[in-house]
Amino acid sequence: MIQDSRIILGIDPGYGRVGYGLVRKEGSSLSYITAGCIETEKTKSPSERLQAIYTQLTALIATEPPHVLALEQLFFAKNAKTALRVAETRGILLLFGEEHNIPMREFTPLQVKVATCGYGKADKAQVQNMIMRIFNLTSLPKPDDVADALAIALTAAYTRDTTLDL
Repeated sequence: MIQDSRIILGIDPGYGRVGYGLVRKEGSSLSYITAGCIETEKTKSPSERLQAIYTQLTALIATEPPHVLALEQLFFAKNAKTALRVAETRGILLLFGEEHNIPMREFTPLQVKVATCGYGKADKAQVQNMIMRIFNLTSLPKPDDVADALAIALTAAYTRDTTLDL
């Protein structure tokens, strides 16, 4: 019997860096497809930086179209300027999902840590180590944004949502 395969794109939103991770869910197993980090140039205008994120994600899904887009919810930032820029990025990511007809799911940092590590107060190193083990990676996913994006995709894969049939 052939099991249905679903591709999940997890995204850790940021302004200077956006982590992404593509994973495949087949039945109850997960496999790593690709992951990385989109870094925007500090010399570019805010609109150019947001456009670069959108454009690079569009190119990414051309080869592996996802069935689900999973995002981390924004809860805090070190300062208001950072929070506003990340909120702008989230707006672009929401538009990206709608424009490409990709159903979206959002998760809190607590949900992601519990799904990945079984502990809501796990630190970055613990998340990286678990992601490395779960996906049988040969090294820690770096920067943190990449591990976070893979953890967000993992959370979407293993969190029940009857409307998306994962």
